[in-house]
Order: sequence, then structure tokens, then C-alpha cells
Amino acid sequence: MVKYHACPARVKKRHCNFQRRFFIQPFYAKTRFLVIALALLSLYAYGWRVTEIDVGELFRDFHLVTPLVKELAQPDLLTRENDTQIVEAEFFLSQKTEENIPQVHEATGPSLVLSRQSGEISDTLTVRGLNMKPVKSGTLYWVNAIEQEFPLGTFSTDSSGTFQKDITVPPSARGLLQTVRAVLSWEIGGWKVSETLSLTFDKMVETVFLALMATTFGVLVAVPLSFLGARNLMTKSRVGTIVYYVVRTGLNILRSIEPLILAILFVVWVGIGPFAGVLALGLHSIASLGKLFSEQIESIDQGPVEAITAVGAKPVQVVFFGVLPQVLLPFLALSFYRWDINVRMSTIIGFVGGGGIGFLLQQWINLLKYNEAGTALLAIAIVVITLDILSAKIRERVQ
Repeated sequence: MVKYHACPARVKKRHCNFQRRFFIQPFYAKTRFLVIALALLSLYAYGWRVTEIDVGELFRDFHLVTPLVKELAQPDLLTRENDTQIVEAEFFLSQKTEENIPQVHEATGPSLVLSRQSGEISDTLTVRGLNMKPVKSGTLYWVNAIEQEFPLGTFSTDSSGTFQKDITVPPSARGLLQTVRAVLSWEIGGWKVSETLSLTFDKMVETVFLALMATTFGVLVAVPLSFLGARNLMTKSRVGTIVYYVVRTGLNILRSIEPLILAILFVVWVGIGPFAGVLALGLHSIASLGKLFSEQIESIDQGPVEAITAVGAKPVQVVFFGVLPQVLLPFLALSFYRWDINVRMSTIIGFVGGGGIGFLLQQWINLLKYNEAGTALLAIAIVVITLDILSAKIRERVQ
């Protein structure tokens, strides 16, 4: 049972009614709240179905992505020089197996000895390595007559440089003369910066300056357009109103086109490379900064503008002395923020040939070189974090 609170006679009727509504009918019991809640629930239920969300898929096939993540988490940063030893032995593929007679080797250098000199596919051979680099690991390969190489397995030499391994003549054996190849590889010398890291550094520098040039071009064009797209400055006359709507419509159209699409257009136009990326990001920066700058102009204090206008200043003088001093610092803050955004976006447009680290990252992923791709991702993360901190401090100082 709902218990009503008694209202003293000295309290006005409207205060009493408010008190009753407040205590008796909480907000979640109101009909409007229930209607809105049901509408949102229906909206998200439909969205869940349309987007085919299946949380079980995250756990069911997680094992497929685990090796990829492990390689990405091991970037190729440092390396050492490698030395290699290659030893080969000939084998003849015949239709009839000869007697099991080993090859005779009297050489004192590194050599391979096969348990038989000829045989058929699926025959078993014993491979012995002699006088090789001691205590090293290597790989055995089968090389057919047309120089196709197929791995047979790994091996390790003992302290005397000897190893023994049984192999099977693979179905890939073609032609008469076959080769069994043993390849030993080991690291020598000290650690040094890997070639992957050097190439990544060069491309990251290109990416940062690609974003810088695109932002600069965007600012230079967006600043004058923003004054033409400011409602409080342009809608005082019929011609100004037309200019305002034309500029704002153009900026909205450009802003609706993704930089990735613009990058594809400019790659076709000017070719693959960072210039296409500069044009794509620059054009998109014009649209975005033009909108943000014009909104800053629309939110200025009208007092200085009215004062300068009252003393007979011309429109250009009003802009320079009444508007520009109020928006200069916000313009700088937004420009630095846009540079930060362009650095991140340049990674994506590089996938379609826009230059920068994105183009290199796309090549490594296509070649399944995930360690190298991890190096690129690490460099991108470091640069983005650094620029984010830098731009935040700059915006804090200029605002």
C-alpha cells in the first residue's frame, strides 16, 4: 500500500503535489521512461541480430589467431650475422633399387654419406654427416632435377661434427639426378639493429612528415574557408548567406568521403607513393578543419566585433582585429590535434599505396612476415603515443 505524506496547511498546494509525485512515483515507474526503455531495447536487439554478433566465436576459434599474435609480439628489432655451411650428396632416381651399398668418402672436409646411391620413391635412406660444424643445428632438403627444394627435417651435429638421420625419398623427386642437401646455420658476432628496424624507422619518418605536410596544406586552405563558412560573419547579407551555404555544403561533402577512398583516387592520379597520401589526407583535413574552425568562429564573443564595427571598420579589419585574436589559439590547438590524427590515418592509406609505414606493413602481412609486421606495429604505437602526449601538452599551453 502506498503511503501518502500529509501536507501541512501552510504549505502551498503545488509544493504538496510535487512532494507526492517525488515520493510516490519514481522516474523508472513513469510511462514515458518505460516506452523509451522498450524502444532502446528493441533497437539494440535488432542491431545485435543485424550485425550477427556471436560471442561464442571469440572463444571457439581463438586457437587460430594465437600463433599470429605470438609472432606479432616478437618484433624483429635486433639481429646477429649468420654463417652457413652447405653440404650435398647426389642420389639417382631409378625404377629398380640397387644393392644397399653406401658411398665411399675419403675426403677430410665436410661431406654427406648416403646409405645408397640410387633408389625409388618411398625408399628409406640413412644420411650421415661428417666433419661438419660441431654442436650446430641444421635442416635437410631434397632437391629434385628441376631445382625444387623440399625440407626433410632438422638435425644436430655432435661435438665431432657428425650426425645421422633416416629419410624417405619424397614423392616430389623428379628426374634422374637428385640431391640431398644439408644446411647448417649459426649466428656470429654481436647484436646489431636489424634491417627490418632500419627500414621501419625510415618509413616512420616518412609517415610523420607525410602527415605534417598534409596538415599544413589543410590548415592553409581551411583557415580562409572557415571565415566564409561562419554563420555569424556571412549571413548578414544575401550574397554572404549564399557563400556560407555553398562553403558548408562543400566541406560536408568532402568530409563524408573517407580518406581511404581519396587515397585510391590519388594513387590512380599521381601514382603510388607518399604524394598521393599527402593529397588524400590534405583534402580530408581541409574539410574537417574547415568545419571545426568555422564553429570556433561562431562561438566567439561578439563584443569586440560590434565595437570595431561601430567605429567604421571594414569587414577585413573586423576579421583581423575582432575575430582572429579570439580564435588563433584554438586554431593552433586543433591543427596539432589534426596532425596527430593524420599520423594514425596515414597508416591506413598506406595499405592502398599512399606511402608511409602502412604500405610496408601491408606487404609484410601479405607475405606472412608477422615478426616484421610486429616491428612496424610497435613503431606506429610509439610514434602515436609520443605525438599524442606532445599534442596534448601543446594544446594545453595554447588554450
